[in-house]
Formats: sequence, structure tokens, C-alpha cells
Amino acid sequence: MARMPTDLSQPDVSVEGSVVRDDDPIGERRLARMRWRCRRGMLENDLILARFLDARGSELGEQECAALDRLLDLTDNELWDALCGRADIADPAVRPVLAALRRA
Repeated sequence: MARMPTDLSQPDVSVEGSVVRDDDPIGERRLARMRWRCRRGMLENDLILARFLDARGSELGEQECAALDRLLDLTDNELWDALCGRADIADPAVRPVLAALRRA
């Protein structure tokens, strides 16, 4: 059985006998799940998230994916405010992904 990381700051995570590095791209299955999770109730968020995943989805590493997951925990309005720059996100780990989303 796969061991899920509890500490995302670890450089290596063992998954079913293999070693996955934080900067290794996520798999297609995880990317598909991420695309599904990016479907939001607000069209503006949908467009930005879809454009971001189209451009960078295959390059996302585990840390970026975890940061995007944390952003997706926000409500639609909170996410939109963060994407527009009207709200500041306190979590420094999500700032690089948020900046990339704003450029998407």
C-alpha cells in the first residue's frame, strides 16, 4: 500500500517501492483529479484554472500540486479575490503557484 506523505517538506516520498521527488511531475491520474477539482462554480475561476493546467499541468511537481490543493480549499469568492489580488494569502508555500495562476 502507498504511504501518503504527512510532511510535504520532505524531499523524497516512498510510493509503492519507488522514490518520488518533490520536483517530479505528477502523474496523469493525479492531473486528471486535479482538473476535476479545479471545476468551480465561478466561471472566472474555471477559466484561469483550466488555462493554468493546460499550460503547466504536466510540469506540476508534488509541492506545487499540494499548494494548488490548498488554494482550492478556498471558497469560490475567496479564490477569486486571491487571483485578482484583492486578498492576500498568508501561506508562503502557495504564493508561487498563486503568482503563476495570475499570469495564466
